[in-house]
Amino acid sequence: MSAAVTYWAEYAWLPHANGPVVEQQVLIAVGPGGRIAKVTPDSGPCPPGAVRLGGLVLPGQANAHSHAFHRALRGNVQVGSGTFWTWRDTMYRFAGALDPDSYLALATAVYAEMALAGITAVGEFHYLHHAPGGGRYDDPNAMGDALIEAALRAGIRITLLDTCYVSAGFGAEPTKPQLRFSDGDADAWAARADALKATEHARIGAAVHSVRAVPAEQLSTVAHWAAMRKTPLHVHLSEQTAENDACLTAHGVTPTRLLADHGVLGPRTSAVHATHLSDDDIRLLAGSSTTICMCPTTERDLADGIGPARRLASAGCPISLGSDSHAVIDPFEEARALELDERLRTRTRGHWTANALLRAGSEDGHASLGWPEAGRIEAGSLADLTAVALDSVRTAGPRPALGAETAVFAASAADVRHVVVGGRHIVKDGVHQLVADVPAALRDAIDALQS
Repeated sequence: MSAAVTYWAEYAWLPHANGPVVEQQVLIAVGPGGRIAKVTPDSGPCPPGAVRLGGLVLPGQANAHSHAFHRALRGNVQVGSGTFWTWRDTMYRFAGALDPDSYLALATAVYAEMALAGITAVGEFHYLHHAPGGGRYDDPNAMGDALIEAALRAGIRITLLDTCYVSAGFGAEPTKPQLRFSDGDADAWAARADALKATEHARIGAAVHSVRAVPAEQLSTVAHWAAMRKTPLHVHLSEQTAENDACLTAHGVTPTRLLADHGVLGPRTSAVHATHLSDDDIRLLAGSSTTICMCPTTERDLADGIGPARRLASAGCPISLGSDSHAVIDPFEEARALELDERLRTRTRGHWTANALLRAGSEDGHASLGWPEAGRIEAGSLADLTAVALDSVRTAGPRPALGAETAVFAASAADVRHVVVGGRHIVKDGVHQLVADVPAALRDAIDALQS
């Protein structure tokens, strides 16, 4: 992912002392290590030898929460009606059909779709560890290694958030579909996770699936593993009111309080969803500087509810964004949904600026995945860039100075024209350079799971 090259941006969203601004005719010089060496606004016309990036250039977008295999559910779970729990049953059927080879094919296609949408880094919340029925592969990390390889083939960065998943509920043994998720206990999970290796494009993190899936006395094992390695630690939190009710019955406290009591919360931790919180929960999350990862398109698809993102951000929690189940893969839709959902709930406008929403999808998202050197277009940062057209049927009209507002509130993934990762041009003029036919790759990979 390293290249020495100069890009010329027609417009670029650049950091500034008083907040990000849109500058014009911006030269972005990339050093041999794939980092930005120099940024020069108002540089004049595109010089010979530079690669032109039309439209608005943003930092590459970070998808902070992904379950790659859920992409196979798109459309399949929209037939008829049902609940979160019936949706989960369908998800288990697809999970049961995967092996390392089929997961490599599917995840490569999914990550290529992400690249086409402007995503340059993904946080893969990975719990599909073993063979169906719980049998071990010869390589215990074959499924995780397939995801790391898939990101390489698609040209994006990955943080593999290897997930501890032990029980079906508070004190309940895993069900048959869940046996392949479980290592038996958190100590066995840690021993397996120790063997995962970071690479230039991949970093390793940890995850607690949920307070349902990891017994309270084992939560500290996962937290300690992440703390000793200074890695990100993610956790599904209070996505469903049923989880809160069951936790109160089992432990007499909310899931947030249980996580706090066992050392899970903190500045390297991201709580995913955080939909149903008490006032005390919000104080605990903010007081520990825990990041909140909102996944609006999945939360509305599953009828989870609208989380208190604005209250959490105002209290001091950084906010990141994820596409989770991949009902759609569109970072701009996730960003604007944060504001638009809040408008629906409060019947007022103006809770988030476009700049704040772009930061959630870039700088804060990358930080939550353990890539703090990404997410900004400035010297020293990783040269990860996304160029959004300003002349499509969705984006034409507003002045370029309003590029941030246009990107967040009008653009879609279809408006992404160029993507650069570590200086390498991964998407050119809307065409992925490493995966020849992304729709066909998706179709073939998903068809194989249904045959």
